[in-house]
Amino acid sequence: MFQSFEVTARPEQGPPRLAALRAELVRAGLDGFLVPRADAHQGEYVAPRDDRLAWLTGFTGSAGFCAALQGVAGVFIDGRYRTQVKAQVADVFTPVAWPEVSLADWLKGQLPEGGVVGFDPWLHTPAQIAGLEETLAGSGIEMRRVDNMVDRIWDDQPDAPMTLAAAHPMEFAGESHEAKRQRLAVQLREAGLKAALITLPDSHNWLLNIRGQDIPRNPVAHGFAVLHDDARVDLFMAAEKLTVLTDHLGPHVRQRDPADLPDYLRELEGPVRLDRQSAPVLFADLLGARAEAGEDPCALPKACKNEAEITGAAEAHLRDGAAVVELLAWLDAQEPGTVTETEVVRQLEELRRRDPSLRDISFETISGTGPNGAIIHYRVNEETDSVLQNGHLLVLDSGGQYLDGTTDITRTIAIGTPDAEARSAFTRVLTGMIAMSRLRWPRGLAGRDIEMLGRLPLWMAGQDFDHGLGHGVGAYLSVHEGPQRLSRMSHVPLQPGMILSNEPGYYREGAFGIRIENLLVVQEAPALPGGDAHRKMLDWRTLTLVPIDRRLIDIKALSPEARDWLNAYHRDVAEKIGPRVSPVTKLWLDAATAPL
Repeated sequence: MFQSFEVTARPEQGPPRLAALRAELVRAGLDGFLVPRADAHQGEYVAPRDDRLAWLTGFTGSAGFCAALQGVAGVFIDGRYRTQVKAQVADVFTPVAWPEVSLADWLKGQLPEGGVVGFDPWLHTPAQIAGLEETLAGSGIEMRRVDNMVDRIWDDQPDAPMTLAAAHPMEFAGESHEAKRQRLAVQLREAGLKAALITLPDSHNWLLNIRGQDIPRNPVAHGFAVLHDDARVDLFMAAEKLTVLTDHLGPHVRQRDPADLPDYLRELEGPVRLDRQSAPVLFADLLGARAEAGEDPCALPKACKNEAEITGAAEAHLRDGAAVVELLAWLDAQEPGTVTETEVVRQLEELRRRDPSLRDISFETISGTGPNGAIIHYRVNEETDSVLQNGHLLVLDSGGQYLDGTTDITRTIAIGTPDAEARSAFTRVLTGMIAMSRLRWPRGLAGRDIEMLGRLPLWMAGQDFDHGLGHGVGAYLSVHEGPQRLSRMSHVPLQPGMILSNEPGYYREGAFGIRIENLLVVQEAPALPGGDAHRKMLDWRTLTLVPIDRRLIDIKALSPEARDWLNAYHRDVAEKIGPRVSPVTKLWLDAATAPL
């Protein structure tokens, strides 16, 4: 398998590490300290050096934080991780349902007489701290900027990543970095801004058409960038990462020492755009009144893929789809009770490796059977590795990072003969997934306006799931990319070129999990006969091409429209993937895509 880079802590390591942290808090005069999952770039995925939450608590989820006080240490997790956290943290840590329980309310309850809670100003955003301090007003609780307390006790903390960055070819980028810089500089001038501070690696990597290897599974190079209103860029990235990029970057992109950034910001002429949702609060402190709140200028342009990026994504999905189909055919030939979760992961990753354009998987492969499938972001290990038994479901969520695109696909697979309850739940999930895939909607709507369509069949049965319906996906960048989402919290209008996942699910703790995921790209919808010619509509083009397990479908519960969509989808899969697989797999594919 691809090497795993996750920092982990065994449950027995939790108590001594927490005790060491508490001793450090006493020396620093603190009553508590916040340990976020995030790094200085607020990325979902972090380098091993920055995985402080996992090192301290053992929790390896991609979102959450710990509030370590002298008497209690709360691990705040959302609905995706409430099963996972129980298995990963020692009993010295208390899981807290978040955001139902806010950090401010929890702190008030735990520190009724007030106290001082420290936080690392590199690891929290201005929006987070301002919101927390506002809610804590009058409680006597003080939030204090301090050095990182975990770093003080983590003796074998890994070094900061220092991998070589490379140019992203124009044939896949579709636009030169000179053109991107000029385009965004015009927007700065029109807004009366002198510069914009870009803290997200995927943003400045996209802007400069570079990629790196500083984060496992995410092809980005760490650093910070300042885009000026004349299209110049000061790039605060270690020089050793850029040794092969001098000609690519050219004279208008100047490399600067990252250690010089604080002093640079103290002197930078304003006003300066600062994204209060993603920049470190330290940067807001340094800029002071010169900071003007606003969204990362790269976020929306990066999300709206150009023709080259969409073409690349489609091509990557064809090759990726062939690898997944080979895996499904192989798996179907194995007898129930003879294959483990890790063997499925190993086989799938080996099939993907056959493509020379593959650079990595896009996240740790999720392969969960039976009760493990109910853990939404399950990560198989030696202790949990389970055999695929007759009657079980397998949730297989995986993806690849290819030079021309990023993929993310989930299929739920019947092992042997599924029971009626699983088939009913699967059919409801499939019905929601198809309803979203078929949707046409007026321009201007955001994810929050339409995501309920994918949940409706489950709601009507008194069921739901604790994750968003879909997330944005990058172009050989992060597999989770904003600002667009299919989520009740997303207010960003969907626009042509945006790639999102469509992944409803259902999870019965201790029994099984179900999730079906395709990637879709937003496009202009063709006019319909008799439609309003003045009402511009959008719809989806489906990128993912892999069969959906027909054995799990209750055909009688599908509407004629849903059945027609699925039959058309399977015809498309057979036509486009069939020529790319082996003869044996082609026979399996023909049966798997036969009309319902």
